[in-house]
Amino acid sequence: MSQPDPTPNRPVSRRHLRLTGIAAAVIAVVIVAHGLIVRASESSRLRDWTEAQALTTVAVNPPSAAANISGLELPGRIEAWQRAPIYARVSGYLKDWKHDIGTPVKAGEVLANIETPDLDQQLAQARADLATAQANAALSATTAKRWQAMLGSDSVSKQEVDEKTGDLAAKNALVAAQRANVDRLLALKNFTRIVAPFDGTVTARNTDVGALINVGGGAGQELFVISDTSKLRVYVSVPQNYVPSVPPGTKATLTVPEHPDQTYAATVESSSQSVNAASGTTLMQLSVDNPAGELLPGGYASVRLDLKGKANGLSVPGSALIFDAKGISVATVDANNKVVVKPVTIARDLGKVVEIGSGLNAADRVIENPPDGVVSGIEVRIAGAAKTQVASAGKGKNEKG
Repeated sequence: MSQPDPTPNRPVSRRHLRLTGIAAAVIAVVIVAHGLIVRASESSRLRDWTEAQALTTVAVNPPSAAANISGLELPGRIEAWQRAPIYARVSGYLKDWKHDIGTPVKAGEVLANIETPDLDQQLAQARADLATAQANAALSATTAKRWQAMLGSDSVSKQEVDEKTGDLAAKNALVAAQRANVDRLLALKNFTRIVAPFDGTVTARNTDVGALINVGGGAGQELFVISDTSKLRVYVSVPQNYVPSVPPGTKATLTVPEHPDQTYAATVESSSQSVNAASGTTLMQLSVDNPAGELLPGGYASVRLDLKGKANGLSVPGSALIFDAKGISVATVDANNKVVVKPVTIARDLGKVVEIGSGLNAADRVIENPPDGVVSGIEVRIAGAAKTQVASAGKGKNEKG
């Protein structure tokens, strides 16, 4: 038989229950309040992030003066300092040739010989005609002398003596004409030897042994081309607005495709002093030494002209320019991240970089690639600051999760 619990059940105090309820209520209020505060803070952060995302993000940089020392790069054409196409002055057949392409030659050195059978016959005939004329002139001289002697004895008339004297003068003139014809043919005979006009290199040979040779300038083609390549000319077409910046004596550097790692020094020698109406450029001539023969006449070269910019000039990327009905302008960002569009003038266009003549200050923050429709007064977001704002918004979102 079990024994009864000697400890009597004590009723729960109402005061204890009240305190427990109050504590639970306070805890619930604290939890709800914390949740509301966190939600409000997260909502504010999200709203700020959303508003920031709605702004246009731009990259800005101050104008640079480093590009002012850059040169003007243009394509050029290399030509020999002296180039002479050699034509024949007499017709015939090529007997032999002495030098092929790529061979250095000296002035007066024989390049080829021409056989001239027709010319040889013409020379023989001219010499025979000269001998005939000389014989006739000698006979006429004797006759005229005799008739003049008979004039003293009144054996002949004055008229007859004058006729004999005139015949002698005509015969002497004929001798002179025949002698000139012989000299002409002898001079042509000297052209059967094709010689180099100056020291250079044979850059073309367009004939061979046995070929029919015609006199150049008509049906005859060039037989050889001699080029002096120890010094070369480089021709560059300079845009009209840069012509005043490229006076004679301007230094330049050349690069060619066959030697991409080498540069060659050149100097502006002269200009055509005229503008090509079709291209709007002026032809400039540069000289470059070529002692090693690395540069080839007729080739392409990239020419970099050393142009001096203004000491206080400012340059911006070409992508920063805005072209509209008002002209040329550049978009900048002020201290309040508001856009300010400034009209500018261009001093020199260097391709990727443009030198500004007026309208910008060194402290301006220039938008590198302004968006379409950009106008003064709109607020933008700087690219560097945008990353900070996004990172901050993302961190708060993670804390909530």
